[in-house]
Amino acid sequence: MVSESTHGLGPTGVFLGTFTPKLDDKGRLILPAKFRGRLASGVVMTRGLDRCIFVFPIDEFQQVHDRLRRAPLENKNARDYLRNFLGYASDEIPDKQGRVLLSAPLRAYAGIDREVAVVGLGSRVEIWDAQAWQEYLERGEDDYAQTAAEVFGDM
Repeated sequence: MVSESTHGLGPTGVFLGTFTPKLDDKGRLILPAKFRGRLASGVVMTRGLDRCIFVFPIDEFQQVHDRLRRAPLENKNARDYLRNFLGYASDEIPDKQGRVLLSAPLRAYAGIDREVAVVGLGSRVEIWDAQAWQEYLERGEDDYAQTAAEVFGDM
């Protein structure tokens, strides 16, 4: 199982680390303490990729939305993506305990029951079913170096 990281939103100003809270009986997630300040004014949660949930601070979501809304309506792939991305989106303001409700459709999409992994990915957070996150990490370990070469090239 993934252990709770000592990292978070530190001096870098980006979301870092992996945390493993549990959902309560109402489907609420307590956000990691280190993420709460950046997310306190509100979040947008939606279908991510690879069966996870994307969590954006409001200002970051607005930037993503600005890019998405430039997609041509005539493009079927763009329409399909927008339907999934925005159709499943919900905006939430964390309560005083730092809890947000994960909607039933988002939980179903990500296969989340109770055990989750909350992963800081710079400008956004991803929420995974804890077992799915472990499996993802194990599958990708062999390709990690190759992927780095493809992503970063000659940087």
